[in-house]
Amino acid sequence: MGVPLAAGTDSSGGAVDPIGREVELMHAAGLSALDAIRTATTGAAKLLGLDSTAGRPARGFAGDVLVQDGAAGGPRRAEPPLARGPGRVRGTGGRLTGPPLSSPPRFSPLLLPLPPFPSSKEFLMHAESTASAGLSRRSMLAGAAAVAGTAATLSASAASEAQAAEALAAGPAAAPAAADRITEQPDRTGGHARATVFKNVRPYGARRPVDLTVVDGVVTADPAPRGAKVVDCKGRIALPTLVDAHIHPDKTAWGEPWVTRNPASSIAEYTEEDVKLYHALRTPLKKRAERLMGHAVAQGTRAMRAHVDVAPAYDLVGVEGVGSARRALRHALDVEIVAFPQHGVVRTPGTKALLEEAARTGAIDRVGGIDPIDFDEALDEQLDIVFGIADRHGVGVDIHLHERAATGMESLRAIIDRTNALSLQGKVTVSHVFCVPGLPERELDRLAADLADARISLTTVAPSSDLVLPIDRLREHGVEVGLGSDGVRDSWSPFGNADMLHRSHLLAWVRDARLDEELEAAFRAGADGGARLLGLPEADLKPGSPADFLLVRGECLPQVVVDLPRREMVVRGGRIVARDGELVGH
Repeated sequence: MGVPLAAGTDSSGGAVDPIGREVELMHAAGLSALDAIRTATTGAAKLLGLDSTAGRPARGFAGDVLVQDGAAGGPRRAEPPLARGPGRVRGTGGRLTGPPLSSPPRFSPLLLPLPPFPSSKEFLMHAESTASAGLSRRSMLAGAAAVAGTAATLSASAASEAQAAEALAAGPAAAPAAADRITEQPDRTGGHARATVFKNVRPYGARRPVDLTVVDGVVTADPAPRGAKVVDCKGRIALPTLVDAHIHPDKTAWGEPWVTRNPASSIAEYTEEDVKLYHALRTPLKKRAERLMGHAVAQGTRAMRAHVDVAPAYDLVGVEGVGSARRALRHALDVEIVAFPQHGVVRTPGTKALLEEAARTGAIDRVGGIDPIDFDEALDEQLDIVFGIADRHGVGVDIHLHERAATGMESLRAIIDRTNALSLQGKVTVSHVFCVPGLPERELDRLAADLADARISLTTVAPSSDLVLPIDRLREHGVEVGLGSDGVRDSWSPFGNADMLHRSHLLAWVRDARLDEELEAAFRAGADGGARLLGLPEADLKPGSPADFLLVRGECLPQVVVDLPRREMVVRGGRIVARDGELVGH
């Protein structure tokens, strides 16, 4: 109808999000990708009366542009727009002089105008591979939510050049000056003990730095052995590494050329798209899974529960591929594998035999299930199969339950009954559990008590405010709740990044966190909740704790949850496994 639209960030009373997040929400609400981008560029410029000077990367307009690497493989940091290669942007006096965007000569990066909002300091988008004939409108949006808060933009405008340099120097993605870089001295203990002293760290953002002494992978209060390795952390915040309690690494297209997704609205339609994507991707599943899992480590994940599709369409290729990735990353990452019957246990002949084989051979840690009533249309038969396999082979259970309201409660009650009947207490998890949010308090309390008695744990991926689990209330009753990434750049969604700190940020966002303790609780859900769910010791950085932590710049834990600073170092069992977002020694 010709009504102009403009995007804004409001007051950001809760967790601060960049204008890119608003663009993503505009797209999710039904705007095309290009129209969504226009709400923060040309539309916003027109609303502010700047449409004759800003909002378009064209000759004569303000030289405020974002140049983003368009190579496949996940979003990367924006680079100075006046320093790129082919099709270099030229500017004079803060104005663009050429070439116009309408005819870029094989333009290497993606060029977008910066939103004309003084408060919009971050706006990162991910482009399609430059090998393609043109820019994909949908691909421009793929990285906006996935890397919210991790990259600073640079302006070519002369008036704002100094401000941009200052923001880059102080921002979470800033590269430290040489004198401020974390430094290391070698271990000279002669091999009698694996010992490292991490000097000048601030656990959980403490005001005064302390030294963490690690011997044989454990934090100790004892003096370090003579000749121990010393790492000067220069006042960085130390936080426990996190646990991804629910992720699908076998499905991912992370690091692959851009994938254009087809419409789908039911589980059956999504599974058809899964199979198409599986056959379309050229990189073997095990390499894709290892690439994503390694990225998760570099962002601060120490363990994950990986749901892997098992169906006649794939046989056990996913289980074998993720198993291979688990072995390759065993020095840095603990992995539980769930044989997940995405295509249904009963409705897809041959699945039952594959689940049985995966459990019998010891290739998996848990057997899964999915929506026994709505999707498989066989509540008792599915649960009999799944729990029977678990009972026979001594594996755990993790069932996807998307069913809502009374249907979901019927399935959940049946799961509780079978858990108790087979004495599988402590070995059963139910994922998503969309029937639980919104329950009346009394009903929720009764259910939580029954779940706690059966020692059944739950997981959430914080998809929205109306579907996120009531974690605090469940924990009051003793129900363990883990947080997970779910799918990452697969046929179900172009979003996701396997970054559990970012997932904690999203949890805070959907719960409308505002207070420091609420932001801290979101982090604890991603770190401690997942650890308890997987039976791992909590990495609380105290003596006796596993030396599993990450180092970031920041003032305090709540600020880290909001700003998502770059992970400068990741430590697993006292060994440095990643620096600046990249694995080391792998």
